[in-house]
Amino acid sequence: MSEQHVAVTAVVPDAVDRTAFTYSIVIPVYNSEAIVGMTVARVVEVFEGAGLRYEIVLVNDGSPDRSWAVISELARTTPHVIALNLLKNYGQHHANLAGLLESRGDYVITMDDDLQNPPDQALLLIDKALEGHDVVFGEFERKQAAGYRKLGSKLISMVNRRVFGQPDDLTVSNFRIIRRDVVDRICAARTAHPYVTGQALLFSNNPGNVTVRHEARPVGKSNYSMVRIFRLVLTILFSYSSYPLRAATVAGFILSGLSFVLGAFYLVRGLVVQTAIPGWTTLVVLLAAFNGFVIAMLSMLGEYVVRTLNAVSAEQSFHVIERVAEPGPSQPEL
Repeated sequence: MSEQHVAVTAVVPDAVDRTAFTYSIVIPVYNSEAIVGMTVARVVEVFEGAGLRYEIVLVNDGSPDRSWAVISELARTTPHVIALNLLKNYGQHHANLAGLLESRGDYVITMDDDLQNPPDQALLLIDKALEGHDVVFGEFERKQAAGYRKLGSKLISMVNRRVFGQPDDLTVSNFRIIRRDVVDRICAARTAHPYVTGQALLFSNNPGNVTVRHEARPVGKSNYSMVRIFRLVLTILFSYSSYPLRAATVAGFILSGLSFVLGAFYLVRGLVVQTAIPGWTTLVVLLAAFNGFVIAMLSMLGEYVVRTLNAVSAEQSFHVIERVAEPGPSQPEL
């Protein structure tokens, strides 16, 4: 273990002992056959070195490479490791939710599979959580990512502040620790489009930040593109917020008002100015009025539709087709 890792390990709060709790480390895996083994080895090194009771839940999110073969072998041969294989690629937040449902620890830590979230920094998350926070997000000293990723993070942060009430002084990331009661609330939520970051904000009352390192990915490249970030923003907006619908409602009423104004204009014009086409004014007035009513009614009906969809969302948004864990007493008693 490096001197840097030892220094982090030595910082333990006086009030609460880390070893009094159990920890589940959830790691979504996608196209990481070359690095996920190193990630698991580092996690084991850190948690074993700190004397903590832990389990590692690896969730293969439909990787087209050999990631499942790698993590299933790890689960068969490495104590405290569980591997889940999802039916197809559902996305990082679905994979995280699958890991949360599998987890048994008092605290759950979610992290990436590519070592950009150094496992020794998880101890800083733990120490901050033991100060009384029910959710702690890692705030990166300097994010090692492409410019579009940083821009996407700022966009998502803006949406989170608007939709989930994220405090202005709080920075969120996928490197976080969540207390069991908050995990249970997230798992009990009925939504077809899980977004763990937003749900953690919704179901916690004392979120916090701690500054952590963010390292460059040693192997391969990020699986996140600007398109995936944009899709995530749309998922947040349409699954957890009525802002798009209400914007459409406002636009509908504005168009309705303009239709009425236009109809009134042609009505007055028809009374004052002789039209060359009999019945044209009446037709325009009726079309403007009825179209205005239709737009307004559709906008209001849409409000009810979205509320109904939220109430009857699918209970299961992913499917686990295989679970592998080392048999026997070597599994941790969490």
